[in-house]
Amino acid sequence: MKATAGAIRSIGPAFLLLFALQFISMGAMEMSGPFWPIQIKTFGTTQSIFSLASIGVYVCPMMGISLTSVFWGRIGDRYGNRLMMVRALAGLAITQLLIAFAHDVWLILALRFLQGAFAGYIAPAQAYSVEITDGRNRTRLFACLQVATNVGSLVGAFLGGLILDAASFSDINLIAGIVCGLCTLIAWLMLPVPRNQRVPTGISQIQTRESITAKHPLISGLFWLTSMLLASRMVLQVPFALYMMQVFGARHWMVGFCYGLLALGFVIGAPLWARFLKDSAKMNILGWMIIISASCALVSTVAGLTTSISIFAFIYLVWGALLGGTTPVLLALISTLTPVDRQGSVLGLAQSCQQAASIAGIAVGVGAMQFLGLQTVFPLVSTLYTLSLFLALALWFKSRKALKEGIRL
Repeated sequence: MKATAGAIRSIGPAFLLLFALQFISMGAMEMSGPFWPIQIKTFGTTQSIFSLASIGVYVCPMMGISLTSVFWGRIGDRYGNRLMMVRALAGLAITQLLIAFAHDVWLILALRFLQGAFAGYIAPAQAYSVEITDGRNRTRLFACLQVATNVGSLVGAFLGGLILDAASFSDINLIAGIVCGLCTLIAWLMLPVPRNQRVPTGISQIQTRESITAKHPLISGLFWLTSMLLASRMVLQVPFALYMMQVFGARHWMVGFCYGLLALGFVIGAPLWARFLKDSAKMNILGWMIIISASCALVSTVAGLTTSISIFAFIYLVWGALLGGTTPVLLALISTLTPVDRQGSVLGLAQSCQQAASIAGIAVGVGAMQFLGLQTVFPLVSTLYTLSLFLALALWFKSRKALKEGIRL
């Protein structure tokens, strides 16, 4: 945590405000996160509708983000990523306030979809951070923003539990909406306009998805690698609690504690990886992605074999630390390979791919749990990480071959 605090201070006051906004807004949104199934059950739905809605309430925002992130990214490239951050925070505030007064499960699912479609805050925040720092220390920037998201999620879930003990679920959403509304005002009034912001004109400036990914030979492969690594982790999103209770007989607090260790490991590991891989060559970064993928495959295998809850908890902490060297580092590399006037488009596409990968991972995890049993989920995760290893290896060989042939990748 000291490394994270030092990194934030060294980047500047504008980024400090950006970090705080991401931490507070993501924390506000996560206050309701763990408790949606409890709320849906109070509607008295049938078991089939309850199961569908319990998954849909998490997947619908991901679908909304996946379908609209590229569009908002292109708009950000034309009119400024700062404006897109304000728009996203306003979208979060409005939809969260509407959800606070919604008492129909289908209306809630529709609002959650719209929340994802009109929000999508993280991608413009990343693009804006590149603008205000002139593209310096991107790995550190993205690592710090990921830390803000993870710490915000941890704190938000805890505060949500305290509010639910003292008040109602609607109060959680009402408070979250008000907090996001205040963040919107602060972002509009206090975030500086980047000095080098350029507002291009003409429809020809808006790039298609194909032209975005074709700009650099490695970018498409990096999108796939980032998505594979994320999907591998998301396989356990639904089966995790059931697995711990079935295998270890764990109580609810222990399930939550172990689940939080993954985020804690990420918070510890991300700034360390950012410092370690700062200014590293592409081949070096891809080489470490091979090592990290192999390590994740190993720890997930051990997690699925151990019968000791202490070892399981320690593995989750290590696993989180390893993941700290994946998404922030890969997104920083993608950003580095992208022209400055297309940061919003490409990072929006990256967020869209991440959400699609999360949905795919959750679907695969639920399918494996339903048709093959809980004992298969960890071997499945290990297999997916092994596929990520081979993909990272292929990208490393591609970069190495290009270097030998004198081609600049």
